[in-house]
Amino acid sequence: MDELLGEFITETNEFLETVDTQLVVFEADPTDGDTLNSIFRLVHTIKGTCGFLGLPRLQFVAHAGETLLGKFRDGTLVATPDQVQLVLESIDRIKEILAELEATGSEPEGDDSALIGALELAAEGHPAPAAGPAVVEAPPPTPAPEPVATPTSSTSLRWDPDLGRELRPGEVSLAELEAAFLSATPDDVVEPVANAAAAPAAAPVAVEPTAPAVERRAAPEIRAIKDDDDDAAAKGGAVSSSQTIRVNVDVLETLMTMVSELVLTRNQLMQMVRNTTDSEFKGPLQRLSAVTAELQDSVMKTRMQPIGSAWKKLPRIVRDAARDLNKKIDLIMDGEATELDRQVLELIKDPLTHMIRNSCDHGLELPAARVAAGKSEIGSIRLNAYHEGGHIVIEVSDDGAGLSTARIRDKAIKNGLISEELAWTMSDSQIHRFIFAPGFSTAAAVTSISGRGVGMDVVRTNIELIGGTIDLQSTEGRGTKFFIKIPLTLAIVSALVVGSRQQRFAIPQLSIVELVGAGGASEHKVEVLNSARVLRLRDRLLPLVDLSEVLGVPPRDPVADDTSSAFVVVMQHSGQLFGVVVDEVFDTEEIVVKPLSKALGDVGTFSGATILGDGSVIMIIDPGAVYRRVGQAEEVVEEAVEAVQKKRGQRPETTSMVVFQAGSEQPKAVPLSLVTRLEELDATSFEQGDGRTLVQYRGELMPIVAADPNAPIATTGVQPVLVFTYNGLAAGMAVDKIVDIVEEALDIELAAERSGLLGVAVLKGKATEVLDVSHYLSLALTNWDDPGTNKPAKHIVLVERNPFFRNLLSPLLRSAGYEVEAVDTVSAALVCAEYRKPSAVLTDIDVDVASARRLLSDDRLVGTSIVALSGSPDADATGFASLVRKSDRDSLIAAVENAAKLEIAA
Repeated sequence: MDELLGEFITETNEFLETVDTQLVVFEADPTDGDTLNSIFRLVHTIKGTCGFLGLPRLQFVAHAGETLLGKFRDGTLVATPDQVQLVLESIDRIKEILAELEATGSEPEGDDSALIGALELAAEGHPAPAAGPAVVEAPPPTPAPEPVATPTSSTSLRWDPDLGRELRPGEVSLAELEAAFLSATPDDVVEPVANAAAAPAAAPVAVEPTAPAVERRAAPEIRAIKDDDDDAAAKGGAVSSSQTIRVNVDVLETLMTMVSELVLTRNQLMQMVRNTTDSEFKGPLQRLSAVTAELQDSVMKTRMQPIGSAWKKLPRIVRDAARDLNKKIDLIMDGEATELDRQVLELIKDPLTHMIRNSCDHGLELPAARVAAGKSEIGSIRLNAYHEGGHIVIEVSDDGAGLSTARIRDKAIKNGLISEELAWTMSDSQIHRFIFAPGFSTAAAVTSISGRGVGMDVVRTNIELIGGTIDLQSTEGRGTKFFIKIPLTLAIVSALVVGSRQQRFAIPQLSIVELVGAGGASEHKVEVLNSARVLRLRDRLLPLVDLSEVLGVPPRDPVADDTSSAFVVVMQHSGQLFGVVVDEVFDTEEIVVKPLSKALGDVGTFSGATILGDGSVIMIIDPGAVYRRVGQAEEVVEEAVEAVQKKRGQRPETTSMVVFQAGSEQPKAVPLSLVTRLEELDATSFEQGDGRTLVQYRGELMPIVAADPNAPIATTGVQPVLVFTYNGLAAGMAVDKIVDIVEEALDIELAAERSGLLGVAVLKGKATEVLDVSHYLSLALTNWDDPGTNKPAKHIVLVERNPFFRNLLSPLLRSAGYEVEAVDTVSAALVCAEYRKPSAVLTDIDVDVASARRLLSDDRLVGTSIVALSGSPDADATGFASLVRKSDRDSLIAAVENAAKLEIAA
């Protein structure tokens, strides 16, 4: 019975996952008869098997759900969302009981009468009531079913050859149980067995099964699978149930371990034969090698599972989230057949679930907001999985509101994650990555789904624990896409074998960016800045750590030992680049990961061990441990650079210059410190306005001027542009080609004879024209250096539910020099104020003046002027700073200016 119970629990859990998914599909299309038949059959099978095993509580709940499904199937009822919700609640109750059954080995006591009653009322056509939670108490006694007269009901004892003993009065032989199963019809499978066993729950048969008995006990499972196969065969053919068996995972793990040992032994034998000129063992060993490789490949396939098995619960999660959030959501899943290791599959389930919940809650807007933004009211979440090299890539995307760069930036500054000055120099994608910071959340309120700030950092940590990486792309108003890259398997990974202090180690290749030779005549140099070792890699400095330091060996003297840095492994972890100095680099190998023994469990430097082909055991380096040894990478480099600059004393200062070509091959340059960004823009996106070339750049119009007046700005293809910003204004300089970034002492030897040119200097051995940036800013922007003209815009929040007036007033205020955030509810306005206090709030009082008055008493708007907007000059605006008619442009601007003055005075 224990074996039967274990098989029942495993099989039922699989059934329940399938039912969950199919119920969501059926709810979307209640006319889908094939899906309904499949659901009914699975629930029917669960009910019948419960009766056979003597599990009355599970049987009664499943029976009530089956009754309601039967009404759907015969057309008596048309399924409603509330009725489907009841069926889902019955499935959840079965899961709860099953979990207790698996943990304790016996069915827990409890009262499911409320749920069963709700299901029965719904089956009778009454509105579906709330089921309520289960009451944990003993159920009322139920009469045992009358036994069916069978030959086994005789009081005489009979001998059962399968059990190897006599049967007690009323006991059923295993042969009779098998006959009952095999004679049942598909719709009545296993039900007759409940009657054949006189007392299903009263006296379970305790037997020690022999091998034939075990085979017979597998009959119910085979029969259930066969029923499914019959339906599938009618649709185009299916795999016979006899071609699949259930194997314990421990058996597969042991088999994998033994194959690994076989591979190692094979490698040792092959190494021995290679050292002999002639051996009779060469032929057989080559055959052994081929067979071993095929065996290893086959065993690896047994560990692989389609990623779709990890996605089975997601449709139900999305369905429940949409119901709770009053949203309409479609879940689209592509690449479900993509396979990866079972161990990785288990570890990726929770991060995926959290990301899907986040997309439902934060990513997708409410239907009304989507329609107002010109989108379909039904939001979509897409999952896509595919192979890329030796890894699997999972994309999680939605077509929602996207990430708010401004809110994330403000929250990062508020939380002290970055300084305000540095935050405004970062790109949108860099700002977006702050959502992975611990405790970071921009949610307005904590909900049952998200908002506590303990999400995305945990997701990234869990993904990195299995050697994976996560990144994202987001466009405000259009949606967000996450990219997860993980290894196909944790059992066999690709690794770089390196040497340090006469020992070999393996570094997982997923965390390696590149391998750099930094010794001898290499262009990449290891430098020592204030006793800190750094690598000058192209245009940046990377902090270095010697692998021996990570291993706890005393580090070398970085000043005296200038020849040891022959190889640097450039690695990436948590978005940071750093270098690891090694003595030797051997080769890349596919290694079998072995777990560490308990004695080494507390050593955080290694993630496992492996055995190489020559039989030697080496340790696998944990990239996270190396990163922690590096510490705050950027701070190390910055402190070293500052220290060296202090030591330079009277030495001539150097200036970083951007060298480019414009109009000719004569090099030109401007100071790098004045350049905000180097861009390559699509020339077809350029526009003309006010006699200037303009481009929509980072949400604003940016003028572009040519670095050489004789070289026209491109109209097709890609146009390299140097972007300059000052006091919130941006201008672009169009060039032909960006040549280099150099750092030299700037010595202008020839004075300029024309406007726009400071003079000529020698950079990298060539005469280079140094341009006057202020001249080009003046061509692009009028009065760009006037501090009174270009004060930072005042922040205004406009609360207007009517999209016509919202779209009418926003451009008016922006043209007057104000930064406007237009929202449609008072709650949204308060969220905006939480992240950035506005200079003034303009709120409509025609629709709901009571809600508008909430702004007057909220602590987040203390000291902020609240201006009432109305279509009538006689509206009651008591308590507001002023009342302005929506159609009166001059009064509106005057009210905003006055509010800004009051803020300054305060």
